[in-house]
Amino acid sequence: MPDKPRILDRKTVAQSRIFRVEALELQFANGALANYERLVGADGGAVLVVPLVDDETVLLIREYAAGREDYELALPKGRIETGEDPLAAANRELMEETGHGARRLSHLTALSIAPGYMSHITQVILAQDLYPQRMPGDEPEEIEVVPWPLAKIDALVEREDFSEARSLAALYLARERLNAGRL
Repeated sequence: MPDKPRILDRKTVAQSRIFRVEALELQFANGALANYERLVGADGGAVLVVPLVDDETVLLIREYAAGREDYELALPKGRIETGEDPLAAANRELMEETGHGARRLSHLTALSIAPGYMSHITQVILAQDLYPQRMPGDEPEEIEVVPWPLAKIDALVEREDFSEARSLAALYLARERLNAGRL
């Protein structure tokens, strides 16, 4: 693997409530110079939760997705607050978005979105042994909770209201691990 490029200059060129746009001036090992821009998200990253009602059913949520300007089905997700443990963040988001907590939480993997220009990392957490528990969240409206059979993940891909790639990857990973008996 080649050496990483050296960062010659880094500056913030735009800032929003959620993201910072950073310009990078890089020098590669072969001497080539290049300018890149990237979105820098929250320091703690985010969690995406695969909440299993049982070994055959997952809870999805339907909420408004501003990027698509429509309602989307996806897994519960949210920001990891500064200093918050990812498993605790996953349980908090689960309670806020589905009205359930989990007695068993386990880390499945970490996923990036468009790593060529985003620094954001999402921790994928499996939630099992669910129990009713609601916490108030920051959502502007009540979120619809939709139980979905793991055996019908392929049907989600055909739906217009399911386009979130992290959710799809996490569902396949959880299903494969369950089928292999590794959870």
